Amino acid sequence: MTDVLMSAPYMIPFLDRFKPVFDHYSINLITPKVEERLEESELLKMAGQFDGAICGDDRYTRKVLEACLPRLKVVSKWGTGIDSIDKEACADLGIRLMNTPNAFTLPVADSVMGYILAFARQQVWMDKAVKNGIWKKIPGRSLSECTLGVIGVGNVGKAVIRRARGFGMTLLGNDIHPIPRDFLLENNVRSVSLHELLESSDFVSVNCDLNPTSRHLINKETLSHMKKSGILINTARGPIVDEKALSDALMSQSIGGAALDVFEQEPLPDESPLLEMENVLLAPHNSNSSPSAWENVHWNTIRNLLIGLDIDPVDLPKMQQSI
Repeated sequence: MTDVLMSAPYMIPFLDRFKPVFDHYSINLITPKVEERLEESELLKMAGQFDGAICGDDRYTRKVLEACLPRLKVVSKWGTGIDSIDKEACADLGIRLMNTPNAFTLPVADSVMGYILAFARQQVWMDKAVKNGIWKKIPGRSLSECTLGVIGVGNVGKAVIRRARGFGMTLLGNDIHPIPRDFLLENNVRSVSLHELLESSDFVSVNCDLNPTSRHLINKETLSHMKKSGILINTARGPIVDEKALSDALMSQSIGGAALDVFEQEPLPDESPLLEMENVLLAPHNSNSSPSAWENVHWNTIRNLLIGLDIDPVDLPKMQQSI
């Protein structure tokens, strides 16, 4: 019997459905109580008890990974982002780290457009006013009058740009890697510096990975380059944005507003000033919400686990069809 630590919050509610799959491969699931993620201290208490892991944003630090040896062979991440896992330590220790790239491109891009439309057309605030007995026509903007700047033109960034192009927006892109020329020409996008993007954009969408070069990429200095009416949208990773600097900019009305699906600390602390701001839209890290996308990730995560455990997943497609 192979022991696997199951701590992926999006997958745990469906374990009864997938039990026959794990039973078929003689896998025993260890399922601790998980709120948002398992912290380093929680993982250390279970270290050495499992051969593989299916995780969400658990804190698999080098200390945890070393403590899990010699049993741990694979960490199968549910989803795309692996910034909470020390990938260099995995490589050094011979632990396979696997994920599902491009898992949530479409729902995340849809969420970005939803935020853009909400701010441009002011629907959220007009709805609130009317329900409070205030008949007030709040001025809106057509997206064809607006410029969108996308920071991080990978899979999600490209999908955002394609959607925005359909609304006639002026499009700017910035990335640490060269943006393919064909994509720029096809979608009428200009590749610009970060400062030019911030200074020129009515909406700024953060879609880059969290890595050493992007942590607090949006900070007091970079926020000072945004338009006074500019809207910042972050559906990528919380630590890319310096939350204190953003809160200060919003309170001082240095920028026009923000839409945030991710935060430096999740869940967002009760004392966060963002909770009291009228010009901010907040969500609980849920821009990936999509039944079909989740279903694909469930099965790919299981497949990655089996491969990492050196178990042939040849029967998995048939089981997927029958469950």
